[in-house]
Amino acid sequence: MVKKWDLIKSEKLNSYRIFSTRRDIGISPVTGKEYDFYIIEAPTWVNVVAVTADNQIVLIEQYRHGIKSVTYEIPGGMVDPGESSLDAAKRELIEETGYSSEDWLLLGEVHPNPAIQDNVCYTYLARNVKQTQEPQPDGSEDIKPLLVPTTEIKRLLSHGEITHALVITALYWYSLYQKG
Repeated sequence: MVKKWDLIKSEKLNSYRIFSTRRDIGISPVTGKEYDFYIIEAPTWVNVVAVTADNQIVLIEQYRHGIKSVTYEIPGGMVDPGESSLDAAKRELIEETGYSSEDWLLLGEVHPNPAIQDNVCYTYLARNVKQTQEPQPDGSEDIKPLLVPTTEIKRLLSHGEITHALVITALYWYSLYQKG
């Protein structure tokens, strides 16, 4: 049986605009030896599967610096301090796409990379979305919203046109929801 490790020390290392780092020292319950672990402390994240009344999913095209490429994703972002994950999902959807909804459902939550990150990502379904304003992305984002029929999502995934792991997870949950 795998046992929890005892934490003997935790120290803050660096802080950046969107995450910070720390070093934890833990004792192996198997060997009794100490090991260093470097952790990324990140805020809670949200993703939104936004579906129109005529079964189109609102995707965004966005340049991603980590892979130096444009990706297809779903709207999402960070939860601000004091904000609920649902309120963040609503904010991110309207900021990035101009779409809004009155019909929301939590599809699930994941730990993006529990080996080195301490955060959670919530995925919401926004049903019957309508464009109610122009998108208003923040200054560091270059985003173009687009509508894709739900029937095209499988093709985009199977052809490697959607590669963001959290987006793939969200779309999987949506497919499970659709199957009832």
